[in-house]
Amino acid sequence: MIGVDEVGRGAWAGPLLVVAVRLKSGKSLPKGLRDSKKLSKKKRDSLASKIIEVCDVGDGWVSSDVIDSLGLSVALKSACLLAVLKLDARNDESIILDGNVNYFKDTHYKKVSVKIRADDTEPIVSAASIVAKVARDKYMIDLSEIYPKFGFDKHVGYGTKLHRENLKKYGTTKIHRFSVKPIRDLIAL
Repeated sequence: MIGVDEVGRGAWAGPLLVVAVRLKSGKSLPKGLRDSKKLSKKKRDSLASKIIEVCDVGDGWVSSDVIDSLGLSVALKSACLLAVLKLDARNDESIILDGNVNYFKDTHYKKVSVKIRADDTEPIVSAASIVAKVARDKYMIDLSEIYPKFGFDKHVGYGTKLHRENLKKYGTTKIHRFSVKPIRDLIAL
């Protein structure tokens, strides 16, 4: 079974990341898996290292400019397919996807389950959620060195008070999503 989850869907800046994980034969998932947003950073980091040891991992990154060009739904579908393709998933392999949209609907993957809150109730999806959050957060923290005024190390691209204040002071960067309403509104001023 393959678990799939995304991170960065609602962000104002930075990429969208979808991660797909499959447990390696003879291995067990670590204990304590749940929705990545409900775990401390320390716990997520620890679990992500353990997950990577026992699972095959595929990732699908989509940049902010591609999200702006294609739209969020197409970007999500592309990232989902890329993540699963990187696992060399078979057509008959079961895939469980967090959310309420089957992004594999018109593909050759036919054993797809879509479940709201699967990232908190299905351990294999929790594993994908954790790996995705750790990877994207690290990427955004690294970007804070390139864009030190923006506080990406604190809000990792999401719409917070700090992010809004920094946008008003400094404007946008090339990693902002210009298709997102708060960014469009700022540009319109």
